[in-house]
Amino acid sequence: MRVHLLKKQTLENFARQHLRSKTSLEDWAEKLKLANWEAPGDMKQTYNTVDLLGKSSNRVVFDIAGNNYRLICKYVFGAKQVHLFVCWLGTHAEYDKICKQGDQYTTNLY
Repeated sequence: MRVHLLKKQTLENFARQHLRSKTSLEDWAEKLKLANWEAPGDMKQTYNTVDLLGKSSNRVVFDIAGNNYRLICKYVFGAKQVHLFVCWLGTHAEYDKICKQGDQYTTNLY
């Protein structure tokens, strides 16, 4: 199934504030356009460094720009497409902080 990205504007806003992330976020979004996922595990075919979060969170973490940034998305597999919601985007150090608190499963910054 094709993937529908929600809150793409969030990526563009972040890239304006963090110029080093711009090219990598654009590359990430281009790969997403070609993605064809039937199950969460299929995300690894598109992004080999993706991490599926547990605790029935339906969340995934993407490494951006050589793991300098992290992107948390919630996914929903619908009847005809996969909906991918941007929940959080920040530096790897910021990601480590939210993980320490266990917030990667619930954070909704955007």
